[in-house]
Amino acid sequence: MMKKHLVMAVVPFLAFGCGDDLVDADGDGIADGVREPDTVTVVTPANPKGTVSGQVLSTDLRPLTEVTVEMTIGSSAEPVSTVSDAKGNFTYKNVPAGSHVLLTFSKAGYATLRATAQVPSSAGNVPINNGNASFGPITLARLDGTLNFLVVTPQGRPAAGARATLEATPAGAISNGDESSSMVSSVVVEATANEQGLLTFTGIPSASELARLRNGNGEYRLWVSPIDANGDGVPETGGYVNTYYGAEVVANSTTRLISLPYSRPQNVPLSIESSNVASLRGAAVDMHPLRNLVRPGELIHLYFNQPIQQGSLLVRMTNEDARESLGVTATVNNGGYSATVNPGSTVEGKEYNLDVRAVSAEGGSLFNSQGFFFAGEPRGPQNPTAIVEARYHETSLALPASGQLNFGERVYVYFAHPIANKIANGYRVQVFFNIDLNNSGKLGDAQGEKGNLMGFDLIDDEPTLPLHTTTPAETAVFPIIKSGYSSRFYFSYPGPDNPNLLGTEISVGFSKLGSRGAIGTYENIWGQPLTSDIAITGIGVHPAPPLP
Repeated sequence: MMKKHLVMAVVPFLAFGCGDDLVDADGDGIADGVREPDTVTVVTPANPKGTVSGQVLSTDLRPLTEVTVEMTIGSSAEPVSTVSDAKGNFTYKNVPAGSHVLLTFSKAGYATLRATAQVPSSAGNVPINNGNASFGPITLARLDGTLNFLVVTPQGRPAAGARATLEATPAGAISNGDESSSMVSSVVVEATANEQGLLTFTGIPSASELARLRNGNGEYRLWVSPIDANGDGVPETGGYVNTYYGAEVVANSTTRLISLPYSRPQNVPLSIESSNVASLRGAAVDMHPLRNLVRPGELIHLYFNQPIQQGSLLVRMTNEDARESLGVTATVNNGGYSATVNPGSTVEGKEYNLDVRAVSAEGGSLFNSQGFFFAGEPRGPQNPTAIVEARYHETSLALPASGQLNFGERVYVYFAHPIANKIANGYRVQVFFNIDLNNSGKLGDAQGEKGNLMGFDLIDDEPTLPLHTTTPAETAVFPIIKSGYSSRFYFSYPGPDNPNLLGTEISVGFSKLGSRGAIGTYENIWGQPLTSDIAITGIGVHPAPPLP
C-alpha cells in the first residue's frame, strides 16, 4: 500500500512540471488552459509581454484620426506602424516587457512629435494594467500659420537676400499640455528676404496654436544670419536673434521690424584687436619687446575690431629718436577689417616708431595710436649686444675748451641693441676710463678709473625727441611713446678737463653690478642678461647747436 500511494503522489507533479504543456499562444502572459494559476511556474511565463497605447488630439483637444504612429523597439532597425482610430486611439500588443520604445506621430498638415517610454518589466503579471506603457493624450499642432518680419540694414535700407531660420517650439505636447522631458516636437523653417526686406515663414504652427501649448509659453525662435552681399567672407551686417511667445504674437499680430546691427558693436570705438606690433593696442601687457619683434623683411599686420574706410588709413614710421621719416606703405584688406604695412628695410636690433590713423566705416569713429617695434628674430640676435659709438655733447664753442672733454659735458653711449635696467634696488651700471684721471701715476686709485670699484653712473636717455644739435631745435616727426628699452645712455663727466680723454678706452662695467650689491641685471630686447663688461675706444662729438 505504501508503494501505491507513492506513485499517485508523483503523477500530479509530473503533469504540472512538464514544460511541453505550458503554451501561451494568445500572448496574454498566462499559460493557455490554466484557469486558476496557483504556482510561480504557470503565472510567470518565460517571455512576458505588455502593451503600448495612447490617444492623439489636436491642440484644441479634438481627436485626430488617421495619425500614423510608428514604433521602434529598443535598437531594432525596422519600426512597426499603425494608425489612430476615429477617437484618436492606438494600441500595440505583445511588446516585450522592459522594452524602451520610440513612437513617432505624424499626419499631413500637422507637426511631427517623437516620444519615448519604457514598457513596465511587470508585464505579464496580474493585474494586466501593470504591463501598459501609456502615451497621452498626445497633442499635435496644425501647420497652417504664417509669420512675417521686415528686415533692414544698419543704414536703414531693405536687407534683401537676408537668410533666416524660425523654430516653433513646442509643436506638440504629452499629458494634456504638460511637456514631457521624453518628448521632442518642434518645427524649423527657413526663409530669404525679398527685395523689400520681407521675410515670410509658412507651414508653421499659428500663434494661437503655440499659445495653447506649454501653458501659454509656446514660442517662435528667430535667427537672422549676417549678410555677406559680395561673398568675400566678411559680413556687412551682424546677425539677429530673438524669441517671440505665441500669446504675445496673438495680442500683437503686426509685422515686426528688425534692424540688423552693424557687423561690430557701434558703442565700441575703433581699435586694433591684434597685431604683430602689440604696442599699437596700448595695453601695458603689450609693451614687452618680444611682443613687438618684426623680422627684417616681414610685413606688419593690423586687425581692427570693425571695418575701416579704404582711404582713411595713414601709417608713418621713424627711427628710435623720431628724427627721420622713413618710407612705409600700407594696404587695407578683407573689406576693411585688416591691413598690412610694409616697413621697408629695417636693421636687426634697432627700434622703430609707428603712428597709425584710421576711420571706422561703421559710424566714423577715429583711431589714432603710436607704437614701437624692434627688428629681429625671436630666437635672439645674430651679434652680441655691443657699444656702437660714444659721443660727447660739446657745450663750449671757445678755444681751447672746444675739442676736449670738459667738466659737466655729457658723453652719450649708443648700444647695438636697446637695453633696459632690470635691477630691483635702483642701482645703475657705471662707466670707467682706461686712463689715469687724477694724474697720480697709478691706474685705479680714483673714481671712474678702470680697476676702481666706483665709476660714473650711466643714465637711461630713451629718446622722445631728437637731440638738440640745430637751431631751431629739431622736432619729432610725430609724438612717440617710450618702450622702456633704449640704445642711448649718457653719463656726465665730473672733470678735470682733458683733451686726451677723447681717444681713450671707456668700458661699461656690467660685471661689477653684483659686487656693488645690485639685485638683478640689465637685459637686451631678447631678454638676454648683460653680465660682461663692454668697451669702446674713442669718443666722438655731438656738435653744440649753432648760435641763433
